[in-house]
Amino acid sequence: MKLKRLLICGTAALALAGAAQAEGVKVGMITTLSGGGAGLGVDTRDGFLLALKNAGDAGKSVELVIEDDQQKPDVAVQIADKMIQSEQVDVLTGIVWSNLAMAVVPAAVGQGKFYLSTNAAPSQLAGAGCNPKYFSVSYQNDNLHEAAGAYATDAGIGKVFIMAPNYPAGQDSLAGFKRYYKGEVVNEIYTQVGQTDYAGEIAQIRNSDADAVFFFLPGGMGIAFMKQYAESGVGKQVIGPAFSFSQDILPAVGDAALGVKNTAQWSKDLDNAANAAFVETFQAEYGRLPSLYAAQAYDTANLLLSAIAKADVQDADAFRAALAEADFPSVRGKFSFGPNQHPIQDYYVREVVKEGDVLTNKIIAPAMADHGDAYAEQCKM
Repeated sequence: MKLKRLLICGTAALALAGAAQAEGVKVGMITTLSGGGAGLGVDTRDGFLLALKNAGDAGKSVELVIEDDQQKPDVAVQIADKMIQSEQVDVLTGIVWSNLAMAVVPAAVGQGKFYLSTNAAPSQLAGAGCNPKYFSVSYQNDNLHEAAGAYATDAGIGKVFIMAPNYPAGQDSLAGFKRYYKGEVVNEIYTQVGQTDYAGEIAQIRNSDADAVFFFLPGGMGIAFMKQYAESGVGKQVIGPAFSFSQDILPAVGDAALGVKNTAQWSKDLDNAANAAFVETFQAEYGRLPSLYAAQAYDTANLLLSAIAKADVQDADAFRAALAEADFPSVRGKFSFGPNQHPIQDYYVREVVKEGDVLTNKIIAPAMADHGDAYAEQCKM
């Protein structure tokens, strides 16, 4: 892990052209760069780095240290402790998985560090566990699934089989879907995190009277499920959040994903100048289309830069106020924070399509406008 860290940090240092010598903010990025979830962390890292590069001299105010959490909570905790105590970072970011976030974030903010979430946003941190130094720049975990539930209701889908991994984000996922779905849930299954064989679950889907399947299985889990589901010939309609059909996994899923409806707060075809510049420069820099994870990390870096321009990170109250203003051009267009420092934003229904030989998503309808989250009223800051 040490060698991997040094290589990654070296890459970051080159990309930032001497950021380590710049006065500013030291940021520790803990993300997943190996194993089945590596694609999510790679896009997180690359989106964040791109924002710093695109910012020019302003981006050099950030010294970035990146380490691989291996998708293991204990490793994430060890890295966070080292970053806080030895590296003396000012801000932490980058965690993809909610079980890792729950292991790291409460202790980090308890030690006075800011945490800006590029992805994981468990309900426990949105409600009673909210903290002045914790901002989610992505969403609240339930949100994309709430939008899927609303879509399934509007589409007249009467019966749904729902499935997610058994960890905080999976639990939030199904809670969110059920909150806005008005039809009948015929079965609710929690799978193992990292599971790759879904024969048993697919058999249950086949034998159910569900009209459709809603599933949240990010990264390699979603790839495995969709391939096996397509081969099974079950044929029931599939619905998911963007995580299940993100740009990072579509090439591996293949044509089995064509036509699938999924919900998101971002898409590469959102019509605003910030998004157009992001998509263009990401493709130019990395030779691939960006995913939702890259978009969220890009916005997180730009939020951070907007706060650095207004306040000293050592003045915690001023820096928090600068972050809360969300005074940056988001790739999502309209963006603000609610009272629990989670986003208020629009959500969309997307469809997996093919552009030439490339599988991607396009927006086909709005799902929710100016949507916050169900836990804000429990937050007492």
